[in-house]
Amino acid sequence: MEKKTNLYIPIAILLAGFLVAVGIYLSGGSRNLNDADLAKKNEVETTSTDTFKQVSKDDHILGSIDAKAIIVEYSDTECSFCKRFQTTLQGVFDTYGKDNKVAWVYRHFPLDSIHSKARKEAEATECANELGGNNVFWKYLDMIYANTPSNNGLDPAKLPEFAKKVGLDVAKFNTCLSSGKYASDVEADFQSGVKMGVRGTPFTAISLKTAVKDDVVKAINDIVTKNGLYDQQNNPLIKVGVDKKIVTTNGALPIEIMKALVEILVK
Repeated sequence: MEKKTNLYIPIAILLAGFLVAVGIYLSGGSRNLNDADLAKKNEVETTSTDTFKQVSKDDHILGSIDAKAIIVEYSDTECSFCKRFQTTLQGVFDTYGKDNKVAWVYRHFPLDSIHSKARKEAEATECANELGGNNVFWKYLDMIYANTPSNNGLDPAKLPEFAKKVGLDVAKFNTCLSSGKYASDVEADFQSGVKMGVRGTPFTAISLKTAVKDDVVKAINDIVTKNGLYDQQNNPLIKVGVDKKIVTTNGALPIEIMKALVEILVK
């Protein structure tokens, strides 16, 4: 992350997730806590439907707004972990974005202190949306992630080039981008993340139509404990919100972990 006995999932998936996750997030601190402490720590989360900005038709969404689970991604286009995680979420959506199981929403969370170019890139995606619609927004966003070397490395001159490649009128695109007309929209996304407790990227909030039951909470906690998904302060990287209708993930979790989590939530 930048800036800053599973009840349902086959053991093979958990093992694969462990092998990948351990190289990214191994902290070792969880071994100092007993089972009761681990369970309690996993359930501590302030995110709820009160702090979460509900998904609406104004969001950039792939899939149906009526999906059983909506993965809301807060991301920064110059974040190297976000670049990798974008591919992860595409894989999750390709697997579960059918039959109204999963939808995917993108929200901007530019980390200005380390990625000064990210905010303008976010505005560029909004201009792409204005001129070409939601599908072009996603194509343009994918083009940024595919081409940026990350960590503030993308040449701003590439932004109109990307606009041309996705079929937009470059002159209109440049006028839109230079006007700064979407700066407030980017900031609104950012502030909605701050309200929910986002401090870095990537961060996702999975919004559910109904509250999860206790056995699902246990299954999620099992993924966390068995795969050692804790940060350096022993905070779990997957949490169930207080009203059990929001599940958050913190950092670029491996695709095996994200699929295991989604599999539990959409059953």
